[in-house]
Amino acid sequence: MSGTGYRVRPVAGLPEIREGDDLAKLIAAAAPDLSDGDVLLVTSKIVSKAEGRIVEATDREAAIDAETVRVVARRGTLRIVENRQGLVMAAAGVDASNTPAGTVLLLPEDPDASARAIRAGLRETLGVEVGVIVTDTFGRPWRSGLTDVAIGAAGVRVLDDLRGGTDAYGNPLSATVVATADELAAAGDLVKGKASGLPVAVVRGLPHLVAADDGEGARAMVRGARDDMFRLGTSEAVRQAVTQRRTVRAFTDAPVDPGAVRRAVAAAVTAPAPHHTTPWRFVLLESPESRTRLLDAMREAWIADLRRDGKTEESIAKRVRRGDVLRNAPYLVVPCLVMDGSHTYGDARRDGAEREMFVVAAGAGVQNFLVALAGERLGSAWVSSTMFCREVVREVLDLPADWDPMGAVAVGHPAEEPRPRPERDAGGFIEVR
Repeated sequence: MSGTGYRVRPVAGLPEIREGDDLAKLIAAAAPDLSDGDVLLVTSKIVSKAEGRIVEATDREAAIDAETVRVVARRGTLRIVENRQGLVMAAAGVDASNTPAGTVLLLPEDPDASARAIRAGLRETLGVEVGVIVTDTFGRPWRSGLTDVAIGAAGVRVLDDLRGGTDAYGNPLSATVVATADELAAAGDLVKGKASGLPVAVVRGLPHLVAADDGEGARAMVRGARDDMFRLGTSEAVRQAVTQRRTVRAFTDAPVDPGAVRRAVAAAVTAPAPHHTTPWRFVLLESPESRTRLLDAMREAWIADLRRDGKTEESIAKRVRRGDVLRNAPYLVVPCLVMDGSHTYGDARRDGAEREMFVVAAGAGVQNFLVALAGERLGSAWVSSTMFCREVVREVLDLPADWDPMGAVAVGHPAEEPRPRPERDAGGFIEVR
């Protein structure tokens, strides 16, 4: 296949690959005319076979489980997951085709290392400097059909960062980073095919894409969780957001987008509530002055309470320092409960239950709020302190007398990735009657 200044051709003549085979020598024998500046596209399946990534598995689902780090989405038996290599794809890349019955084929353990080994082998065998891309087949969100992408690379400029340049009309380019390695992988797939028995292709005529060193590899193309705008988006992802919602106690200085907080409030007010009421109010403290004024007044009230309890000054100082999570956050939110629309029954039992319903609804709203913040890639910590000095909070923030502060939520960008959450067995919290 010809294009503007380059050519893509398949490599014929490769034997059936078996564990322990030297791919570089086999490719060199099948394509002795490889030249400096060529880019070699190698299907991951033959890399996996050569590396012995064939495993016995009577149950493919169990093999997928073993390779899965995170379930992104599920529909019926189909799972889109993040696998051990950091790739988000169907079935963790576990393949039951073109492999003996009762076995499955796993992706290479380290596709970048595999690409480096093939590149080094070709240099040693043929004396050429080529780029190597290990490819695999992916589906894509919002697009039907499959295409090959790069999962490993060596000696290839995998990303072409055009930011800072201009287009043909002189307009600045501020967000354009081209996935060059994926484009090469897809071009190779046009001549390799899925069932033609041609697992390797060569691109010639694009030597500017071949680097002198091995480069950063295809791993550089995997978008990190913090920058992934679409990490959360299906019903499964909502559950993932719930599990990923963590209490964050250290934040960066990066400003918080007020629009993100307002979107989280919009999610909060969809929580269930009694009598078709709306018992939530969210006070957003966006200025440093408002946060400092509130926290100073709360600290004075807290110190006074602790002194009345007979605590020592040393103990008081230690306890007050625990409240620094609010003071160090770049954004605070004070959720409040209002009882508009509540019923009065005239006896303590039913009136108490009525208030409890509204408190539960307030908690559901705050939980929605925290989960939505996680979906916005913001960290949060819900601290109960405003509930112990509601009169002070109402006075400082000039709130109506019937607004009950229900803690305060510190909001910001996490200073570090949270530690993995240990699994909890839900069975320990269930009773069946």
